[in-house]
Amino acid sequence: MKKLSKHLIVAAVLAAGFALALGSYLLLRPDNRGSAGADLQPAAKAMPVRASSHRLTEPEKSELTIVEFLDFECEACGAYYPVVEQLRKEYGDRVTFVARYFPMPGHRNAEPAARAAEAAARQGKFEAMYTKLFTTQKEWGESQEWKAPLLRGYAKDLGLNMKKFDADFADPATAGRIQTDQRDGLGLDVQGTPTFLVDGKKIQPPASYEEFKTLIDDHLSD
Repeated sequence: MKKLSKHLIVAAVLAAGFALALGSYLLLRPDNRGSAGADLQPAAKAMPVRASSHRLTEPEKSELTIVEFLDFECEACGAYYPVVEQLRKEYGDRVTFVARYFPMPGHRNAEPAARAAEAAARQGKFEAMYTKLFTTQKEWGESQEWKAPLLRGYAKDLGLNMKKFDADFADPATAGRIQTDQRDGLGLDVQGTPTFLVDGKKIQPPASYEEFKTLIDDHLSD
């Protein structure tokens, strides 16, 4: 297994710290609104994982569940993406990894990217779009331009039925599905991205792959 470079881990940690600080400000402002434009309130009964949540791994006998509330446009999430991928390879037969949407208000294309992922999920291609969005993040992230046409191009690259993709992308139920994740996140004290929950408890983003691995090993040994 290839080891992640120290530079990547350092970048991830620094970016995560900045994102969490900025996220706290954006989400806690009195005039906070979700990126879809609707006022979002915490779920009355917030849940770390729902039946509809997207599981990146589904071990037959899961010993631990790690949930990431993420924003596809968030640079810190992009930096953590290879960390999560390496952990999935290491623990995929023991740990359930779950991805949940949490597009941040300050990101122009975070909510459209989440809609693209959800529309792909309706064709059984969530993980493929999840991977595509993170590996191409530099092409569209941090842009003030509307990147929906580019995201549509990714769907075409993945071989999706484009008529269905377009309909699902525009479907209000798709936006509602994303907001369900956001409301759960707010109810679980998610204030920025990425936020990780280990067996339902929020943790500080680990400072390295090794630290994340140690945390998992400790939980698995309990």
